[in-house]
Amino acid sequence: MTAELVRGQNHTLPQTRLEIRVSAGTPVVAGATLGDERGTVRGIEWIAHPGSPQLPGLEVSQQAAADHRLAVDLDALPTGAHRVTVLLALPVGVGGPVRFGAVPAPFVAVTGLDGTEIATFTLTDLDAESAVSALELYRRQDAWKVRAVGQGYAGGLAEMLADQGVTDPAALAGTIQEAVPRGLARSVAPPSRTPEGDRVRHATGSADHRPAAPPPAPEPPEPLADPAATGPGHTPQPHTAPGPAAAGASAAGPSTGGPINYAHPRRQRAAPPSPPPAAPPAQPGQPAQPVAGDATGWSMDERLYNQVWGMFEDLARAVAAYRSAVDFAESRMDQELDRALSDPRNRIGGAGDRAREAARAKRDELASRAREALDRDLAQLTAEAAVVEPALPAAYAGWGNPVWHAHRIPMEIPMALRIGDLHLPERTDLRIPLLVRLPLERGMWVDSGRTASEAATLTDTDQLRRLAMETAVAHAARLLAVYPPGEFAVHVIDPAGSAAGPLAPLVESGVLAGPPAAGPGGVASVLAHLTRRVDLVQMAVRARAADSLPPDLDTGEQLLVVNDFPHGFDDRAVTQLRYLADEGPAVGVHLLMVADREEASAYGPVLDPLWRSLLRITPVADSHLADPWVGHAWTYEPLTIPPGSRVLEQVLAAVAAARRAAGR
Repeated sequence: MTAELVRGQNHTLPQTRLEIRVSAGTPVVAGATLGDERGTVRGIEWIAHPGSPQLPGLEVSQQAAADHRLAVDLDALPTGAHRVTVLLALPVGVGGPVRFGAVPAPFVAVTGLDGTEIATFTLTDLDAESAVSALELYRRQDAWKVRAVGQGYAGGLAEMLADQGVTDPAALAGTIQEAVPRGLARSVAPPSRTPEGDRVRHATGSADHRPAAPPPAPEPPEPLADPAATGPGHTPQPHTAPGPAAAGASAAGPSTGGPINYAHPRRQRAAPPSPPPAAPPAQPGQPAQPVAGDATGWSMDERLYNQVWGMFEDLARAVAAYRSAVDFAESRMDQELDRALSDPRNRIGGAGDRAREAARAKRDELASRAREALDRDLAQLTAEAAVVEPALPAAYAGWGNPVWHAHRIPMEIPMALRIGDLHLPERTDLRIPLLVRLPLERGMWVDSGRTASEAATLTDTDQLRRLAMETAVAHAARLLAVYPPGEFAVHVIDPAGSAAGPLAPLVESGVLAGPPAAGPGGVASVLAHLTRRVDLVQMAVRARAADSLPPDLDTGEQLLVVNDFPHGFDDRAVTQLRYLADEGPAVGVHLLMVADREEASAYGPVLDPLWRSLLRITPVADSHLADPWVGHAWTYEPLTIPPGSRVLEQVLAAVAAARRAAGR
């Protein structure tokens, strides 16, 4: 049984070969120190960090990432080591968060090598701290224990190392930060890579499907090869971490000063078994014209899916190269100004002014050249997006795409579903579709609270809640429209009946599995029904006895839409909801919650695993998602129905008609 620790609590470890898994929701640096009986670190040779990731019995990641796995063999530690302290710190100089109070509470789990959790700890109540001592493994009377520490340090990594008795902690902290490339964020996970020639399969209930979105995956986590989030000139190095998707990407920068190649490293010009459409011949000196489906895949849908992810990565790396070049130009100007002003001769007359003007002119020239390169890349990606967007199938298309007006309910589920768009401030009109794999492996949470985004601050609370529920209804409708008739059911919990307006399209079309559940009795009934389904299917899968399922059990995918959580939920209902979030996706039960996290704050850290298990989206534009390559903060834009359009009602009517025709 897993021990959920609170700060200061300890737990005996049943084994000595362990993994320590960290899920932070934002890139962090993970390291560990060894201490003697008094907890003193004897020297830098007792510190594992990205620049020196291996010690006897201990190995940490070589990069910043939102998810880490630290390998520990307590029997192999150096003689005299009686304590292992796990350290987390926010990377500096990468434009990310500077305090833990601005990011989700980090979650740390001590597990066996098979992934079985022994103890977990959620680091809550952090604010101005930029480094934290998360937990420690210590030896007491020949037995090893784990203690939840959660000690934060506003002075950062240097203060934390100094607290452990490290000599010259500031220099060591600088060395560690310099060794860390730009952190990997797992809010949006890259698509699964399939071996050349292997067909992607999408059988219902398969455990191999991974969503394209992120934060920590439901237990048990699986091995993952993370792509390194690097800037120009760095080569990524793989590591293992828990997460929802397998990915591999590389971006080696030029070593000779030549042009940077922004091409997606895995995009090919031919797709098995037939090549993609041929591109029109390019004019001399001009780039090749973009073509929809210019990526590897067995079908056009798969090629388009891979092409969209290729565009996503290309844009992330192009902007990373530009920002890095601008930072270099600023740094070079500062260095030249320091050198010029340090010479006493330049402090008299106009020599100092001329030096300043020359340094600024050089900075402007370098920044201008970087912008020109970025504009060329953005123009090419914009042209590609203009070709790809009209060619997208309904599941990948926005509501304004004409493909929805001719949509027919399919006989097979598609590869993925579009749930919004992403863009960066360098080119806000260049939108990248955010696609999540089907069947869903994680639920979604539509945040109805007032976030820090400008759009949220300009919208009143009641309007935000209505928009959040309308967003959830639109996502439910899209899921119903892309599944074969009768293979996807939607249940709704609306405890106070406050969402009657937004729910009207679902209710009036007759596509719901039953009327929206209201009141404590309705909440309990729906949760009990879905919990029973999860239990029965899990038992059947483990016993390999699918034929033994009750004949009245709906084996299709199930979606539970929950409005206004936690109102109307008692402790038992909250526990059942957490169970569905953790265990449901593997057997086809998914959550789509509309909730304001602040309103659930009374539950404290009890609900932290629930929030982490869901992909957070917003009803208005919000910059809360990050790519898995370089960790940019992307602005998420929800899909909106064009004003005056009845496409939602038409799609739901088509779903209802297809069900009647199929006798469902």
